[in-house]
Formats: sequence, C-alpha cells, structure tokens
Amino acid sequence: MALDHSDKPRTFKVVGTRPPRPDGIDKVTGRARFGADIVAPGMLTGRVLRSPHAHARIVKIDTSKARALPGVKAVVTRADFGAVPEDVADVIDNCMAGDKALYDGHAVAAVAASSAAVARKALRLIDVDYEVLPHVTDVDAAMKPDAPVLHAGRQEETVPEGYSQNVMSRVEFGHGDIDKGLAEADRVVERTYRTGATHQGYIEPHACLATMGPDGQADLWCCTQGHYMVRNTCAAILGMEQGQLRVTASEIGGGFGGKTVVFLEPVALMLSKLAGRPVKMVMSRSEVLRATGPTSSTSIDVKIGMTKDGRITAGFAQLRYQGGAYPGSPVDMGSMSAFAPYDLENVKTVGFDVVTNRPKAAAYRAPGAPMAAFAVESAIDELAKGFDLDPLEVRLKNAAREGTVASYGPTFPAIGLEATLEAAKAHPHWTAPLGENQGRGVACGFWFNFGGDTCVTLNVTPDGTVTVSEGNPDIGGSRASMTMMAAEELGIPYDRVRTIIADTGALGQNEVTDGSRVTFAVGLATIEAARNAKREMCKRAAMIWGIDEEAVEWVDGAARPAGPNAGKHDPMTLKEIAAIASNTGGPIAGHYEVNAEGAGVSFGTHMVDVEVDPDTGATKILRYTVFQDAGKAVHPAYVEGQFQGGAVQGIGWALNEEYIYGEDGILQNAGFLDYRIPVASDLPMIDTVILEIANPGHPYGVRGVGETPIVPPLAAIANAVSEAAGVRMTDLPMSPPRVLAAIQGQKGG
Repeated sequence: MALDHSDKPRTFKVVGTRPPRPDGIDKVTGRARFGADIVAPGMLTGRVLRSPHAHARIVKIDTSKARALPGVKAVVTRADFGAVPEDVADVIDNCMAGDKALYDGHAVAAVAASSAAVARKALRLIDVDYEVLPHVTDVDAAMKPDAPVLHAGRQEETVPEGYSQNVMSRVEFGHGDIDKGLAEADRVVERTYRTGATHQGYIEPHACLATMGPDGQADLWCCTQGHYMVRNTCAAILGMEQGQLRVTASEIGGGFGGKTVVFLEPVALMLSKLAGRPVKMVMSRSEVLRATGPTSSTSIDVKIGMTKDGRITAGFAQLRYQGGAYPGSPVDMGSMSAFAPYDLENVKTVGFDVVTNRPKAAAYRAPGAPMAAFAVESAIDELAKGFDLDPLEVRLKNAAREGTVASYGPTFPAIGLEATLEAAKAHPHWTAPLGENQGRGVACGFWFNFGGDTCVTLNVTPDGTVTVSEGNPDIGGSRASMTMMAAEELGIPYDRVRTIIADTGALGQNEVTDGSRVTFAVGLATIEAARNAKREMCKRAAMIWGIDEEAVEWVDGAARPAGPNAGKHDPMTLKEIAAIASNTGGPIAGHYEVNAEGAGVSFGTHMVDVEVDPDTGATKILRYTVFQDAGKAVHPAYVEGQFQGGAVQGIGWALNEEYIYGEDGILQNAGFLDYRIPVASDLPMIDTVILEIANPGHPYGVRGVGETPIVPPLAAIANAVSEAAGVRMTDLPMSPPRVLAAIQGQKGG
C-alpha cells in the first residue's frame, strides 16, 4: 500500500504525539496478567526433567515410580507424542528429547502433579539410563571433519566436501568480482571476529496453562510473541485441527525474539490431555538459560579492500553461526545484512549453519545482524583509521542510497542511512573532547523489516467509542500505535479508541510479533479497517440525507457533503452516526486482512564514548547517541525507548554477556548472578535522534524500529574500546580479563 500524499508531507493530529500508554496503569499497579498469573479450577503443576549431559543417548526411561507417587496425575515422555509432521519434528524434539539428549538442560520427561512439591519429588523418581556421547559446543570445532555428529544424514547438498555433518547448510549472496576489487585497493584488512552466545534476558520466564477436554477441544494461555504460531505448531504436534485449539496471549514480560517459539506449550497440552485437568507450567531462571534459545555464537572472517581516499573496493565475509542442537541459525540474515549499509561494486558473503550441543538458537532482535555488523564495521573502522580518515566520512562516501543495488540483491527505495550519518556528523557528540584512556566509536546497522499475514477488526460501539482488535501481542507499544493510527484515520480523540489483543478464535491468521513488522503491517491493516468503517459511515449518512454515497466525504471525524451540489446538510459525527446505526443497517465495523508487503528497510548509526582502565581492563560507557530512521515516529516516546533498549542490550552483549560452557559441555552461568546483563549503574543516559524518511510502502510512511537499534552497538563499542585501549579487539564480549590481556599483549607483557 503506497504512501499517502506522497507529493507533500501530511499533517498529523494524533500520530507523532506522546499520549499515555494504554497499558500503563495495569502494568504499574500489578493488575496486568502475565503468563504465570492465570489459574484454573483443579489446576495441576507441571515440571520437566532435564538432561544433565551435553550429549547422550537415552537408552531407557523408567517412569513407574513417578507414576505410582500419590498426587501424580500424568507423566509424559517423547513416546507419548508419537509420529509428528516433518516440519515440526525438530520442534517437538527440542521440547521433549527423542533418541538423544542434545544439550545440557534438554527436556527428557515431564510430570503433572497436585503440587509443586509432589512434582519435584516425582522427577527424582524417574530413572533415565544415559549413554554419554562426545560433545562439541564451539562452532569452528563443530565444523571439523572429526567432530562429534549430532544429526547424521541431514546435511544439505549446498555444503561442500571437507566439513563435518554438523554443517547443515551454506548460503551465498553478493555481486561483482571480489579478487578484482581487492586488487584495486591500496590496503586490505583481513581479520577473524568472534562473538559469544547471548540470551535475550527477558525478565518473565516462559509460562503457560493448558486445558484439554475429553472432546478434544483445548484452551491455552501463554506468554508468547505469536499465539497463532503457538496454535498452529501445537495443533500439528498433537494431531489436532487448528480450530480445536484456542490460544490466548497473556501480557508479556519481555521477549526480544526469544518468545517466537514453543518450549512448554505442547508438553502442557499433552499432560492436560492425559490427566484430564488443567496443567500450569512455569520455567525457573536456570531452565530459561539452559533450555531456551539464546542467539548464536559466531566466528566470522572478513576481508575488505579500501583505497587511500576511503572508497571500499571489495567486501568479503565468511560467517559461521552455530544454531544450537538443531538447524536454523540466523546466518542467512547475517549474511544478507553484513554489507547492506554500503553501495559496493564487489561484495560477497558466504554463511554456514552449524549445529552444536547447545540449546536451539532463537531470534534475538535483528537475528544474525549484530554479529555480522560487528565484524564488517570493525574492519571498516580499522581501514579508515589506517588511512587517517574520518570514520563517518568513509561511511558517507560508501553509503547505500535510494537506487543502490543491495549486497543481498534488491534495489533500495528511499532509505535513511545517509540522513543518520549526516545527523551524527553534525551532532555535538562527534566533536566533544575525549580524555586519557577514552575512545569514541561509530558504526552503522541495517535490518530488513517484515510484513506478513495480518488481520484487524475495528468495531464502532453505539456510544461512538471504537475498539480495535488485532492479533499480535504487544511487546513494544503496538497497542498505543494502533490506537493512535485508528484515531488519526477516524478523526476522533485518542482516548475514544481502545486496542485489544484478540485470541486465535476471534481473528484470521496473524504472523508472529517479530521482524519489526507490527507497527508497519498491523498499522497498515488498522488504517484500512478504519477507512472501511469510514466508508460505511459515509454510506449511512448518504442514506439519511437521501444523496449518493459518492457525494459524502469524511473530514475531521464526521461525514460531510462533498460539495455544494450534494446539498446543505449539517455534518454527522461518528458518535451521531453510531447512535442511530441500528436504524440505518445495523452495527458498524471495518475489517481488513492482508499479506502485507512494502515493509521499508531500516538503518541506524550509533556513536559511543568509553573509558578503559588500563590496570584492570574494565570498560565504562561514558556517552551514547543513537541516530535512526523511523520512517514516521507514530509515538516518539516509544520509538526513543526502542532505540535506548537496543543500545542497552548491545552494551551487555559487547562487554559482559556470553554463555560459558565447561569442558564437560555443561552451562556454567545459568543464572543472572553469573550471566551478567547491564543494570542502571552500568549505563549513561542514552540520547536519541529520530530521523523520518518516509517508507513509500506504508500510508503513513512507517518503518519498523525495534530491531535495528541492536545492530550497531557491538561494533561501535568495539571501535571505541579499541581506540581507548590502543589495541584492536576482535572477540566479544570485551570483558575486563580479555581487554587487559589484549593491552598487556600489545605492550609485550
């Protein structure tokens, strides 16, 4: 759907303002109900038994003692699920191990009992006979021909010879001639970069409550980013029709991509089916870290050539991402996004999807892109400084613009990268003085933004208020955005509209809340649903006035005659039309469903100042500024929050966060005491600059903003730390021991 009024900027009355968030009171008073808050009469408690080994064959499971324990109502193993469709085989295998346990924390059995104490005791009574197998947790080690194999016979034909069967697939993107481009360069930088696996760090653990009746009808309440996905996946696993399972999304205490998959839900449904009672399951923090998807750890080779005036002549990257125990790492999106900010004649990326004995990777805010940007933006920075060139000017010289053929194929329409770079260059942060042991870093980042299946209904009530029903959980302010766009389109006040998240039985299919799709796609559908409602209200007014429908228009919240030839009639407001709707044809509603296309790509530039203690290697973030194109900032406060949140998570990824596995393949830091996410005292105030380069694919020009803010921080901070420490940092996180070792190595001590 094209941008409205593309010939001149549109003046908005509601969109672009900062009204109170509609869920604010419920959240601060504790009235909002999250995944663990729902209860049901006769509810049982579900618990999961997890593997203590990184890789082991399950020889035998004896559940007889657990089943005999008073209070135990059901016990489930993989055998209870039977055969499942191929497209969900890995999903159920991750939820409940089959022949092998593939990582520390892999679920092998579950119980439903009358209390948590009984459930815990029952787990201790389950005897599992394991044959411990060799394991591998490092991505490069997993690729070697002699590495322990997780899945034999599943390697795709795209993988060349010489790699182990843990290398599941290979992707390639690019154009031009890399060798020719490198030959034209005055200098070539070739480096290997590594990043640790990091968890999304959401505060709310996974939780659900399942009820399955004897008639096969089931209800599921869960914290998720996509309850339609949960319905479709669980129905396939349990052999149900999708219409038999109604899923309601609770409020969500953080997701960031980590709640776009199922973990407990199929198990809870099966336990409920066997027990004949509702079953509630809630993960502990240790379970969340051991058994739910972090992002990939990576190893990336980059080779970039540049002329002495700062022109990039060629860019090559080989990206190796481990996706945990099952195929599906985000290496394809990392490969596509690595060089996306630049207009390059010669560019190529090659990506390998690798399995290891770790929990299956899940999305984490622009999945795959931050690691790729860390590698590429670090190399570009090193080249720029090697020629004593301004890093911002080098990026401006090579920046992708409207008409650029992207490194991954398409031609860019109107985009905002250049605007973010110009804003960064003009910002006082760029020229602020630095002190001793301090450094400043910049980096650019990119994300695609998605569209997908979307369905919205807008109902006008008899008193003239409006309810918008959408099918995407609100994880970043979408209820406010939908409310604002509906109010804008209808010409009524913000407080006359309420947006609710409907269950799966109330609306058609909706994609998951991910990929920065919701404000774009659901907003588009909301606007069109409002326009459908306006057309109906104009029709009702025309009926009352006795004129043609075409002679009525909607202006400032009311139906009006379109011109003097339509006759003299007083405007009829939405409230007035709604009050007599029963006499003019019945209820008034607008509905719209679409597989949304036209999502606008998103770019950002980050700038950060750090101070490195040369005696300890500790890094302090002094100042941080985010510049990003939002297309149109529907609710600027939410947009700023997204910018700041992505920067904060990037700071944690760059400096502290990583999964640490022992030689035995067991996770060593399965808790927030040892897995350290940033806290307020670690952070400065994060400044934001919103740019608005309209997305031509949305009627209001909206672009998604939630993913891009986490893409540049890793590289921007690494560039700043490298300058402050006097040594190029290539491995993340840049923890104090790692930075100190690099400083001492540089000094020869």
